[in-house]
Amino acid sequence: MIAFVRGTVVTVGAGSAVLDVSGVGYELLCTPRTLAELRVGHEATLAAAMVVREDSMTLFGFGDADERAVFDKLQSVSGVGPRLAQALLAAHTPDSLRLAIATEDVKALTRVSGVGQKGAQRLVLELKDKLGAPTGTTVDLTPGAHGGPAWQGPVHSALVGLGWSAREADAAVAAVAEDVAPDADVATVLRLALRSLDRA
Repeated sequence: MIAFVRGTVVTVGAGSAVLDVSGVGYELLCTPRTLAELRVGHEATLAAAMVVREDSMTLFGFGDADERAVFDKLQSVSGVGPRLAQALLAAHTPDSLRLAIATEDVKALTRVSGVGQKGAQRLVLELKDKLGAPTGTTVDLTPGAHGGPAWQGPVHSALVGLGWSAREADAAVAAVAEDVAPDADVATVLRLALRSLDRA
């Protein structure tokens, strides 16, 4: 198994990059986010996963080991192959995927081409206990970090992490604030806020 590839970036294309590793060029399929970090002529290290089929060997590259781990877990879901797993990671960071799964945000998942309603529900069902909580800085879990009730900061940060603008997140928080207790569960409030955005 190839765990990572380190070499000089030779080319960066629309969906892949080539790294020169001791005179051998390795092409890795990467998300746009990962490709944006690469610079031709500079050394780079990408976490990697090799997918072997009867008629092909494909190397996928990732910005870090966490992204690769989520890629592997996504493929454990029935009907999700490596291409769809990469499409999910192209549309969502690992942490925003964790949030979408944890809060059962089916709409966020169906924004990805190739993921329908049933597929999104399957992702939630099969991954809810596997992906774990967000690990990065997408969500600020400090109670009252943004002032106001304890849930406000985490919910606002989570919405921004899921792709909504800060203004939209402000509006969603304001829309649910009157109907939610100060000590309400963050996941519950986040679901309500997402519903208000859907209606808007």
